[in-house]
Amino acid sequence: MSEEADQIFDPRKTVRTLPERPGVYRMLDAAGDVIYVGKARRLRRRVASYFNRGQKDPKTVSMVGQIRGVEFTVTHTEAEALILENNLIKELAPRYNVLLRDDKSYPYIYLSDHDDFPRLGFHRGAKRAPGRYFGPFPSAGAVRDTLNHLQKVFPVRQCEDSFFRNRSRPCLQYQIQRCTAPCVGFITPDDYRRDVQHAVKFLEGRSGEVIDELVADMELASSELDFERAARLRDRIASLRRIQERQYITGERGDLDVVACVSRESQACVQVFFVRQGQNLGNKAFFPRIPPDTSEAEVLSAFLARYYLGRPAPRELLLNLPIEDEDVLEEALQQQNGRAVQIRTRVRGERRRWLEMAVNNAQEALQARAASSASLRRRFEELQQLLDLDDMPQRLECFDISHTQGEATVASCVVFNQEGPLKSDYRRFNIEGVTPGDDYAAMRQALTRRYTRLRKGEGVLPDLLVIDGGRGQLAQAVEVLEELQVEGVTLLGIAKGPDRKPGLEKLILPDRPQEVILPPDSAALHLLQQLRDEAHRFAITGHRQRRGKARRTSSLEQVAGLGPKRRQMLLKQFGGLQGIARAGVEDLQSVRGVSRELAQRIYDAFHNEAG
Repeated sequence: MSEEADQIFDPRKTVRTLPERPGVYRMLDAAGDVIYVGKARRLRRRVASYFNRGQKDPKTVSMVGQIRGVEFTVTHTEAEALILENNLIKELAPRYNVLLRDDKSYPYIYLSDHDDFPRLGFHRGAKRAPGRYFGPFPSAGAVRDTLNHLQKVFPVRQCEDSFFRNRSRPCLQYQIQRCTAPCVGFITPDDYRRDVQHAVKFLEGRSGEVIDELVADMELASSELDFERAARLRDRIASLRRIQERQYITGERGDLDVVACVSRESQACVQVFFVRQGQNLGNKAFFPRIPPDTSEAEVLSAFLARYYLGRPAPRELLLNLPIEDEDVLEEALQQQNGRAVQIRTRVRGERRRWLEMAVNNAQEALQARAASSASLRRRFEELQQLLDLDDMPQRLECFDISHTQGEATVASCVVFNQEGPLKSDYRRFNIEGVTPGDDYAAMRQALTRRYTRLRKGEGVLPDLLVIDGGRGQLAQAVEVLEELQVEGVTLLGIAKGPDRKPGLEKLILPDRPQEVILPPDSAALHLLQQLRDEAHRFAITGHRQRRGKARRTSSLEQVAGLGPKRRQMLLKQFGGLQGIARAGVEDLQSVRGVSRELAQRIYDAFHNEAG
């Protein structure tokens, strides 16, 4: 049910068509684009409130002035409307809604407890594999940090199953006492299972029980004069106590998130502390995109819906501000999680201290971001002055070429906007069909491929195109843009100075015969250096990946009768191509599926090359 955007919009007529039932409404502009999505207990009353006379905040006044149509969807309950509203906002990203840009699934620690020798590992995404999942953690770094601590205290394997099943001797993890080598039978299933149980108890927040059991084991080993084992247990207990002191939260045993929102000058930060089974798993700062004049309570309410609808929620959410429709959000979260989720704002004691800590962290993060944004904006302003541009550039792209003596050439394209790197728009190009080492041809191919797509409407043209290189590389960009009839893009080359020292770069403009050398403290130069260095890093990473893949497979692919699965098995068994090259025929034959005849062919392939 909608009003066509190209017809005269009559708010009163539109409102009369709306029912007094729960649902979601969508505001449309003259182009038919959705500019706002909202939910309502009574659709007619809620939508009518936008067009009634009375005091309204500037954000609402601006939005209402652009409304040329309304669409709506009726739901059974307000909780259903909240869930639908959340899904539509994620899909449509309307300009007047609070938008949470970081919507990735969060990482977990996974335990494959169905195996004889279970493994602990990093997991992100759908929980399809049988086993247990601990988390969520605020970042991949927090998971890796916890796994690292776990491996020091509880030597449970963290290797992939394919690696584990094909071992004939212990790996390095056994040598550094991070694993007990169950792959080759150096530990009994019962003893291994005990280590797994201790790791699970630790992840469940029951590290006190684990310490008691380890102390009893240490005393038993000491009484049996097994002092070496007693010393190992003593060290394990000490490590566990240090981890416990760092992670344990006084008085907490369950799962909860501490969420605080602060805002300043149309910027907001939401800080979330993750507590699972009484352990602090870390915190994360979010910076949602908000329309002007949005209150902190509105930002917090929108964040909670965007973040928790669609992913598991803890049993409690502690907030620094009360929010509207708290009961509706609790109902929606209960429907999603199959259990009650309580939202609390009035807390005392230790919980109040945690809320204050979250607020302080949000304020610090917002202040740091504001300082960074101001610095970045100053760099853009100086770059505008340097290039004598009518408007401040909104989008910068930079290209670089990477190869090793012409091998595995890769071109990179990185993108910056006024908030910094826009990594979702980064691209790499594997260069083919050019003379090895011909950087001009490689640059031309990458630019042609990139801007042919943009001319077809597959992306956005930059305001400034930066080429990492001298006049030769810049000339390729000039010719490509002319051939493709791309206009309105400013071109700039950045060449390294004498001895490639930072701060001595030369800037090259197509219409200026003289190169420009900026002072080392120039804000514009710092922005271009950051852009160039990011393009260089991205190109080198892609080149190394491509070169490594080629070198890992080239020698093995020449061996007749050696398919992809056995190639992969050999690489894992011997730790890479060098290990295979050093192996003898008997060692190669020990790999499952490799006959003596095939082992001899593999051996000959490497040693004939060496000769």
